[in-house]
Amino acid sequence: MPADDEDMETRLSAGECIDPPSSFRQQANLSDEAVYEEFAADWPDAWARAGDRLDWDTEYDRVLGGDRPPFRWFEGGRLNACYNCLDRHLDAGRKNKVALKWEGRLGESRSYTYLELYREVNQFAAALRDLGVEEGDVVTLYMPMIPELPVAMLACARIGAPHLVVFAGFAADALAMRMDSAGSEYLVTCDGYYRRGTPVHQKNKADNARIELDHDVDATVVVDRLGDETPLDDDEYGYRDLLAAHRGTEVDPVHRDASDPLFLIYTSGTTGEPTGVRHTTGGYLAHVTWTSHAVLDIKSEDTYWCSADIGWITGHSYIVYGPLALGTTTMLYEGAPDHPEKDRVWELIERNAVDVFYTAPTAIRTFMKWGEQYPEQHDLSSLRLLGTVGEPINPRAWKWYYEHIGGEECPVVDTWWQTETGGMIVSTLPGVDEMKPGSAGRPLPGIGATVVDADGTRVDPGEAGYLVLTDPWPGMPLSMAENEGWFVDREPTRPVLDRFDWAYFSEDGAAVDEDGYITLLGRVDDVINVSGHRFGTMEIESAITDVEGVAEAAVVSAPHDLKGQSVLAYVCLAEGYDEEPLRDTIQDAVGTAIGPIAVPDAVVFTPDLPKTRSGKIMRRLLSSVARGEELGDMSALRNPEIVGELETAFDGNN
Repeated sequence: MPADDEDMETRLSAGECIDPPSSFRQQANLSDEAVYEEFAADWPDAWARAGDRLDWDTEYDRVLGGDRPPFRWFEGGRLNACYNCLDRHLDAGRKNKVALKWEGRLGESRSYTYLELYREVNQFAAALRDLGVEEGDVVTLYMPMIPELPVAMLACARIGAPHLVVFAGFAADALAMRMDSAGSEYLVTCDGYYRRGTPVHQKNKADNARIELDHDVDATVVVDRLGDETPLDDDEYGYRDLLAAHRGTEVDPVHRDASDPLFLIYTSGTTGEPTGVRHTTGGYLAHVTWTSHAVLDIKSEDTYWCSADIGWITGHSYIVYGPLALGTTTMLYEGAPDHPEKDRVWELIERNAVDVFYTAPTAIRTFMKWGEQYPEQHDLSSLRLLGTVGEPINPRAWKWYYEHIGGEECPVVDTWWQTETGGMIVSTLPGVDEMKPGSAGRPLPGIGATVVDADGTRVDPGEAGYLVLTDPWPGMPLSMAENEGWFVDREPTRPVLDRFDWAYFSEDGAAVDEDGYITLLGRVDDVINVSGHRFGTMEIESAITDVEGVAEAAVVSAPHDLKGQSVLAYVCLAEGYDEEPLRDTIQDAVGTAIGPIAVPDAVVFTPDLPKTRSGKIMRRLLSSVARGEELGDMSALRNPEIVGELETAFDGNN
């Protein structure tokens, strides 16, 4: 191991804090350490610094209205989200600045300046209005990562029509369920898209969904992505035809109350019934704009790339609304990270001189598995900051990301938040805080978050518990602000409660250290009960991924006649490592880190793990393979080809 690697390993194993480079602090958007105290002393009015990053048609009267639900963030204010993402930048001299860069699956690329994006959004907004869409109508968007998707989102926002983005990989019944639940009578889709160069006919799925609906669809707009001139029915309209018919049209933005819904989004439904979440226009937009500024350090002159899919909340918040509200260049990538080659991500970063890169730990572990030779082929010196989102990142993956992608010159922000929170809740501020690999950081300024036991009492440092939010925050959804069954009531005397006699239970396990840094331990329902001993899957997975040669791992339970449940580990190795020598090493590592009872009964080596497009491992499917059960809906998978290999690998271990 090289000397610098040895030094890094020592720092990680000792849990040592790592300072961001002084050069980063000097240029950071936020570098004042007093920000935490200022928010605490002047809460909630300190959140005005987020609200004031937006342009308001009618200024708000109060930052937060209500000392109990219903809460109204930026009460009395009226604004338009599309105006804040486009119009105001034209007046600020950014009309010729690139707003959106798109990289397609087949190697195509397309760029929109802020003026070009403004014009197309206005044309499509006019088309939607002429098709009958009115303020308050829900418009469903069922498209892959193509520029027409953010165009449609902003066009909906411009006319005050909440959008409902449905991930393009979902099946027809998933689309129908969401449209029925939302009462959506308008659909924007495309003829199809490419998956590893093979066309997928999206409109066929949309047509099947319309048949399943309990109500009629008034109009369907179809984007021509494949170029195969798909025939359209009388109530279907070609996207380009609509733009041509409304060329040059400008639509006045509809100003919405701060508490009016901007969009509706459903949780992914990979583990249970999807839940609809409505995010507000004022509070949500202020939250994602401020965190894009303070946590991701986005500047208007940057080229910024978040690798998520817009079908998930990360894409809404940190591909579209946050970055465009700040006037930066945001990248949109349609392809796979290894198509046509495994250096595709690094080639794109080099070619586009990306400044800030925000991706998932699952992707990082995949990059580790492929090897550092791929990023080393490219000049990544443009990078200034790295981020992770979607699940906890273990220290070994953190180290690889920090060292091989950031060259130990880029701070890493490990962000925790949820669809329900709208935007970031826990993270380091890169211009203020030290980094602790494996720990997300402190609650952001103005955020009331803590770790409690089953009785709602704060746990001692180092002990595991439940992560709860105890104060309102601007990005909270409308239904949560109105407390439609979201909050767990607590006795006011509980130590956890600072201002309110309720807490939002995030359903994530966590631990907090003496410095207030929170380490996420995974979903509390991701628990395996072995002979009466309960283990979190994240705890076992971290022990496995700390083994040199292991790129990533997922742990599930399987029935066991004596122990009730047994531990089964699916493991992906980095290139150049052999399976059999590592099997015993993995089991020994778990026994040493946790105890013999947590040692996996079986270690199944697999080239990949089943993942959604948001980068989350679909553990439900892994469990079904282990139990020999029906696999169920796999429409959310980005790599369905791995299922057969998983079944073969599992059979080979039994």
